[in-house]
Amino acid sequence: MADENKKQPQSNDQEENVTLTNRQGHPVTDNQNVRTVGNRGPVTLENYNFLEKITHFDRERVPERVVHARGAGAHGVFEAYGTVGDEPVSKYTRAKLFQEKGKQTPVFVRFSSVIHGGHSPETLRDPRGFATKFYTEDGNWDLVGNNLKIFFIRDPLKFPDMVHAFKPDPITNVQDMERFLDFVANSPESTHMITFLFSPWGIPANYRMMQGSGVNTYKWVNAEGEAVLVKYHWEPLQGIRNLKQEEANQIQGLDFNHATVDLYDAIERGEYPEWELCVQIMSDDYHPELDFDPLDDTKLWPEDQFPFLKVGKMTLNRNPEDYFNEVEQAAFGTGVLVDGLDFSDDKMLQGRTFSYSDTQRHRIGANYQQLPINAPKSRVATNHSGGQMRYQTDRAPGQNPHVNYEPSSLGGLQEAPKAGKDHEPEYYNTRLMRQKIDRPNDFAQAGETYRNFEDWERDELISNLGSNLAQCNEVIQEKVLANITEADADYGKRVREMMEKVMADPEKGKPLHRAHMAAKKAEEKGHEADPY
Repeated sequence: MADENKKQPQSNDQEENVTLTNRQGHPVTDNQNVRTVGNRGPVTLENYNFLEKITHFDRERVPERVVHARGAGAHGVFEAYGTVGDEPVSKYTRAKLFQEKGKQTPVFVRFSSVIHGGHSPETLRDPRGFATKFYTEDGNWDLVGNNLKIFFIRDPLKFPDMVHAFKPDPITNVQDMERFLDFVANSPESTHMITFLFSPWGIPANYRMMQGSGVNTYKWVNAEGEAVLVKYHWEPLQGIRNLKQEEANQIQGLDFNHATVDLYDAIERGEYPEWELCVQIMSDDYHPELDFDPLDDTKLWPEDQFPFLKVGKMTLNRNPEDYFNEVEQAAFGTGVLVDGLDFSDDKMLQGRTFSYSDTQRHRIGANYQQLPINAPKSRVATNHSGGQMRYQTDRAPGQNPHVNYEPSSLGGLQEAPKAGKDHEPEYYNTRLMRQKIDRPNDFAQAGETYRNFEDWERDELISNLGSNLAQCNEVIQEKVLANITEADADYGKRVREMMEKVMADPEKGKPLHRAHMAAKKAEEKGHEADPY
């Protein structure tokens, strides 16, 4: 048995296959020692292999995402049902990936946290990103969203302020709940979102057992150019699991990578996670019968009026071969739509559509779409030229290579025929203005969500929000309490009671934030040691 386990000698071909080379393809004969004057040094400047190795190492990281920095990903397939609910999907959209029952489209999904950095614990209270890239026959479609179905704000002008408030203090570099709740207190439309975030829904147990949502309102367009408003929802067939704060603390004490490990291990075991894609459909008009604007990202569309209609199922069945190449360099954008899918007038969607693609060009470069993880499976032919790290030319067979413009009579690229009638929404007969929408209704749905929670979810919300509010100054406390009381009187009363209880405890109340408490305990619990 021992002889059988001995490593067999490699053939010459095998040796060549595993031989270390540099990026020029030169075999590396010594990867242990730099070239020096004598064996003690100094090092000489002509150490080409060392210089190539170390300068590449110095550039191994691209700029971290400002949001959604920590992520995990997987490959899979989306299978269409050919219907939306009980109706043919073609009634509402001509997008090819949905039309045929059983039609399969390759996908790549990146899950992430939102506010925290690239190596932050996956147990932190935070929305989770859920971004899906569909490699369709008509090119890529990116469905970019979160696990929670709503958002903190409804106007993209506030997005940088929101992220600044939620990120670490620019002086101390410590995330401060007073800054977080200061923004929330002065943004009453955030009341619904924090009701979810401070409940167990703010800490999903893992990526496999969480919902996903496009959050924004989009449109579907059929062959006649007729459009409807749609909301996208991913529903996990593994069920939904969330964590209480204390449970999350215990998991973090064991390891801070649990969600990434869970996803990777499940796929390696062959327990492929699955989600059904559902849509809610609404006619594309003002809907005066609703007490909110259907384009408002801080609102849920009532399921009893706009039911979830199944359109297909996604299965994740393959782990990445290289994290950086596939997960870190994966680039998504809300503007990446295929024919039959369109934008609504959702303000946040309009703002995100510019921001996402702009961010990818900053992080990865002008030609990020040529990277294999981002490149469509369909043919690409453009008149784009140049740019950093461009490594292929987007030419069509038979195209005149001298013509990189359109229109042309010299054999250049030509426009594609239309797949259906253009969707031509009517322009609004109104003034340009800077105003809030006229049905903000910032508190009603927050109250409904609070009342719809199970008792243990309400208890956890009260404990988490009250404890964090105790760390804030009185002005912020009263503004947040006023907002949640508008949502539900019991909600406000119970959070106030919890806040006052925490503040009465000198171990927990302000001015000792938890970070200060942790620093104090570390000094007290530290074990003395002699210098060496």
